Amino acid sequence: MDKIRIIADAMGGDNAPDAIVEGALSARDASDIALTLCGDAEAIRAAARKCGRSLEGVEIIDTPVSVEMDDDPMCVIKSKRDSSMALGLKALKEGRGDAFVSAGSTGALTVGGTFIVKRMKGIRRAGIGALLPTDTKPVLLMDSGANNVCIPQDLVTFATLGSVYMNKIMGVERPAVGIANIGVEPHKGTDLQVEAYKLLQQSGLHFIGNAEVRDIPFGVCDVVVCDGFTGNIFLKTYEGTAKMMSANIKRILKKNPVTLIGALFVKGGFEALGRKLDAKSYGGAPLLGLNAPVIKAHGSADAQTFANTIAQARRMAEQRVVETIRESIQTTGGASDEGNP
Repeated sequence: MDKIRIIADAMGGDNAPDAIVEGALSARDASDIALTLCGDAEAIRAAARKCGRSLEGVEIIDTPVSVEMDDDPMCVIKSKRDSSMALGLKALKEGRGDAFVSAGSTGALTVGGTFIVKRMKGIRRAGIGALLPTDTKPVLLMDSGANNVCIPQDLVTFATLGSVYMNKIMGVERPAVGIANIGVEPHKGTDLQVEAYKLLQQSGLHFIGNAEVRDIPFGVCDVVVCDGFTGNIFLKTYEGTAKMMSANIKRILKKNPVTLIGALFVKGGFEALGRKLDAKSYGGAPLLGLNAPVIKAHGSADAQTFANTIAQARRMAEQRVVETIRESIQTTGGASDEGNP
């Protein structure tokens, strides 16, 4: 059987290229994938030497240009068409790889994925899926930031994309889908939520109704759908609350000698909780609805996080997530992509 071919943007992210190259090579060694690195060849070689790993068998697409976090997202198809991100996406489109991973700009990756790799037929808007830890299980948030404005059919599309992903990658037999809302009643929310509720009832998906946002951290559903603006606010509030709680717990445990002694007795429990709530252990956020797998790693990804994202990309290719989505869209129906790139 041929190896899964992963293309990685070596220059994207806060810790590029060192952590990106180390993580990619670590994943290559652990899972025997074929690896292509896009970026400054000399910087990639220096990063490989620094972490003591071999570049033997690795293809390098050499370019000194990279997309910066504060660049206009459109630069990936305009002024920086020769960047590591753009060339990597182009290589994916040309069939030189099975999946693409970048820790670079989310906006640029969304634009590049849409205009270079392109959306599959029947998809009006691709969506970013973010896996969130909950009290019982991970939940996929769709969309978590790609589309600020959506129509009701988009939420049905996101539900379909998310259901396939949770089934194929997370092993959920029949993912439960909920709409992020301010209440569980069918009439709650704006026209977007009310109309999406009606469409999802007829979709054939395992739709459980509205998911009040306060219930999402307790695992009320497997996939929660919303417009990208709402999703991104929810995602960042979720992350910020987790950091705030963690900081307060640490301060309490370090308050005095007595609390420090008590901390020793609960250390194992807190470490287990930390692992449970660490979203980075799942990898990155897939941009679902494109013609090939594209995954956004966290901008601050370290080597281990990026290796996890590479492994996630490999699983998406092996499990034929894109092909399954294409079949599912034909069943549930997609929003018209007429007039879109």
